[in-house]
Amino acid sequence: MITFEEIVRDRGYPGFNPEEHFNAPWATERLSLFTPQDADRFWFIGFQWPRAYPLNMVWLEDGFGWATQWAAQGLPLPAGDGLVPRVAGIHVYGSDISVSKWVQASRGERVAETLPAFLRDFASIWSSRKAELLRGLSYFERAPLADQPTADVTQYLEDARRFHARAWEIHFEVMYPLIANYLGFYGLCRELQLPPENLPKFLQGFESQPMRSDRAMWSLVNDARGTPVGETILGSVPSTIHATLKGSATAASWLAQFENFLREYGWRADRVVDISSASWSEQPDIPLGIIQGLLQSGSPYAFEDRHRAAVAERESAIEEARSRLTRAQQQPFDQALQSCQNANFAWWNEDHNWYIDMRCTLPLRRAALELARRLELQDPEDVLFLFYSELRALARGSGKINAFIPLIRDRKDYFRHWDSKRQEMPKVLGRVPESVTDPVLIEIFGITTEFLATMKQGVRKLTQLSGIAASPGVVTGRARVLRSPDEIQGLKSGDVLVCEGTTPTWTPAFTKIAGCVCDAGGTLTHASIVSREYGVPCVVGVGLATQTIVDGDEITVDGTRGIVRIHSSS
Repeated sequence: MITFEEIVRDRGYPGFNPEEHFNAPWATERLSLFTPQDADRFWFIGFQWPRAYPLNMVWLEDGFGWATQWAAQGLPLPAGDGLVPRVAGIHVYGSDISVSKWVQASRGERVAETLPAFLRDFASIWSSRKAELLRGLSYFERAPLADQPTADVTQYLEDARRFHARAWEIHFEVMYPLIANYLGFYGLCRELQLPPENLPKFLQGFESQPMRSDRAMWSLVNDARGTPVGETILGSVPSTIHATLKGSATAASWLAQFENFLREYGWRADRVVDISSASWSEQPDIPLGIIQGLLQSGSPYAFEDRHRAAVAERESAIEEARSRLTRAQQQPFDQALQSCQNANFAWWNEDHNWYIDMRCTLPLRRAALELARRLELQDPEDVLFLFYSELRALARGSGKINAFIPLIRDRKDYFRHWDSKRQEMPKVLGRVPESVTDPVLIEIFGITTEFLATMKQGVRKLTQLSGIAASPGVVTGRARVLRSPDEIQGLKSGDVLVCEGTTPTWTPAFTKIAGCVCDAGGTLTHASIVSREYGVPCVVGVGLATQTIVDGDEITVDGTRGIVRIHSSS
């Protein structure tokens, strides 16, 4: 296991200059590498944060740093001043920024004054923010670059960076009030002695934009199943499917449907908040590879049946909860429920991914690749190994790319070295507390008291693991321990997915898997929300599942009780 001392001794990518390369604004605390003083704070590794290529640092600055802190002060978030990132090699850790008890109390009073208006107007607020995002995305997607002067491409890059920062401001500006509302309902349910684990059921069964994309993709799968097109897809190497289909006369009609699908859903990254990740439109073999994997499943996924089941489960859970209450208790319950359904974090947390997490890095990638072409980089993806300030300076004509070629080579070696260490990276660093109070850490990241106790015990040979009961049901199957969403094509129908945590990139897998186990995450994390919508038993916040369960083990996932049993080794 990599130690804290090793991480502190490492000073980042070759040629890294903190003052030059970490220079974006921050509200409370700036992005940095680890320092010895950080040993006195609690840090947790981020499963949803991309490995930090130099160019990917823009997200750590604009989103993880600036936007979380700006929005926390603007709400204001009573519990803290947002989050701050640290970089260990290429791996990202986060910590909350605490505030004094006086600040918490003062902010609590201000939130009580401002939150009701936000919740009342949430539909129009989110509609307005979404329209703002779509205007920007439409411009950046359609703006011509190839034949434009380099000065115009440079301006596009700078505008894309401004849009990127604004997208993340919107993200946390909306997220924090929704979480505050959810937690208020959570507290009320506890007061009314209702099982809090049932609360997420009250908010399921509302369709999001990623779910619409999944349904459209499954329509393509079903049209191809049992046809020559389907056989061509199944018989192709994943990286050559598109070219093979274009060379097949029998595939013309289906391929036209696929091109329409890309026009509707293709402007999205394959991975979230990661400039190294191409859009489906840029690399059609990415979605075609997913389609290939779905064709290998036994039968079509019954979306409508599952949606009806999710709605029925929601209404049944609500009716059961109301039956426990007196008439006087039902009134505040109904009011809080309506507020949470109208300003529904569980729904929004999926819907917003389509407009922010999956898309707002794509304009930066588009500009970077165009500049890489003009700089005559042999491999355009090498542009990822330039920091934003370096790329912008080169675009403005300051410096020569030849001076960076040896540096890029050394940075690629540095990246490969630290990428190989992922399994050795501690899940937590610094001073591990007995518990945390920040609602974001608990409900999104799953930093519960049990999680922290597991971290203190470390990796052990166990036959049973415990976590958060995220989605009910019990299932036994073969564990597939995956390190990256790039591996989901290898999942077979009935497999149990075991991973650090999921993001929207993983969503198509939930129509194939029988169960899901995640190291991290709480009741409002992606895996929990999607598992409930797709009826997949799920346990999150397990802590060390990927380091305890071996690929191929037979395991049982009890998503009702939050238990994972390991029966046999592969």
